[in-house]
Amino acid sequence: MQQHDKTYLFESAPIPKAVMTLAIPGVLSSLVMVLYNLADTFFVSMLGSAVENSAVTLAAPVMLAFNAVNNLFGVGSSSMMSRAMGRKDLDTVRRASAFGFYCALGSGILFSVLVTLFFDPLLTLLGADSVTRDATADYMFWTVCLGAVPSILNVVLAYLFRAEGGALHASIGTMSGCILNILLDPVFILPWGLDMGAAGAGCATFVSNCVACVYFLVMLLVRRGKTMVCVSPRYFSFRRDIVKGVCSVGIPASIQNLLNVVGMTVMNNFTAVYEADAVAAMGIAQKICMVPMYAAMGVGQAVMPLVGYNFASGNARRMKDGFLFATKVSLAFQLLIVAVCCLFPSAIVGLFIQEGTIVAHGSRFLRGLVLAQPFLCMDFLAVGVFQACGMGGKSLLFAVLRKVALEIPALVILNALFPLYGLAYAQLCAEVVLAAAAVWMLRRIFRRAEQGTSLS
Repeated sequence: MQQHDKTYLFESAPIPKAVMTLAIPGVLSSLVMVLYNLADTFFVSMLGSAVENSAVTLAAPVMLAFNAVNNLFGVGSSSMMSRAMGRKDLDTVRRASAFGFYCALGSGILFSVLVTLFFDPLLTLLGADSVTRDATADYMFWTVCLGAVPSILNVVLAYLFRAEGGALHASIGTMSGCILNILLDPVFILPWGLDMGAAGAGCATFVSNCVACVYFLVMLLVRRGKTMVCVSPRYFSFRRDIVKGVCSVGIPASIQNLLNVVGMTVMNNFTAVYEADAVAAMGIAQKICMVPMYAAMGVGQAVMPLVGYNFASGNARRMKDGFLFATKVSLAFQLLIVAVCCLFPSAIVGLFIQEGTIVAHGSRFLRGLVLAQPFLCMDFLAVGVFQACGMGGKSLLFAVLRKVALEIPALVILNALFPLYGLAYAQLCAEVVLAAAAVWMLRRIFRRAEQGTSLS
């Protein structure tokens, strides 16, 4: 895609075409990512072991913590790139992308080192006990100790490509790794293959992330001179305006994901009090809910460059119209998923495991978790607007409200009132409040943008 084509997409293309051009590859790659997350659960579940399933569930908060780094340098850099493109400041575009790339690389190395040094205390913090400890450790060795760098880099590079309108290249890179992961999972996990169990799932993830990174690096080499995504060391610096521009959006986005890790860890620890079957069932229900959640994230991330570009160029009407069209499409999909999951919860959970107790637990968890997804969709879209426009403070406010002020207290209260099953409805309680706040804040933002007044 040449620069003229990117300008046309952001400035002149019909709204449905612009949004769908950006969103379809993003949503497809997000859904493929869901499939690869579900593949771990599906193939590990074929072993018929609640312990192996629990290992994948208990390690999930650490995998989610990667998103803190991804958002710090991926969201932060891509937001700055889109706004700089709207101002026609191409030097800043290149410097922001180089800053994001090299900081992501360094953070991945640091992540691996720290987890390796504090491995045993981390396992205890995650809720692993004498039964689930070894399987959880084996899974984390591949996905975190060895896999942090490729896992982080391939996501950050996808953000950088998407920021300049290269949604297709971003999606191909992401999907190539995910599809390979799905193909490798049965070979590494199951007895007819390498018979590695949960460790095999982690090994397959490590290999697939390495392949995705190679794709992006090859694309940078092939498209040199045609892309504004830059990883040249000469453009990397800690120049004050670059650091401030990236971190003002990236740090709140990173904190948001760290709080998500805290929330998931609290959820797992509450669930672990009951039994391994309950932990496995919660993990399966959470993975199923990744379908609507990742779809909402895909739309939110895809529309960010369009919103950020037109915010910086002063085209408030196009910014608003693009957001509203994306919202209609995303909410329609969310409501469809909710209907299917609420009507057929046992059948859906039964696709992953046939053990009766786990299916019974998982069905009740699934109904509670999926009801939150349409409201979560509005939250993601609102935060996407905040991040695209450089409003890091507003996205941080939402993160704190969601986890600290609403969801974690709801977990405590609902678990006390409705032991075990009340946990599944905590997110719904939080997201209803946040969705209402999102609508109010977005109306205010768009109204002031159209009037040409400050949005700070």
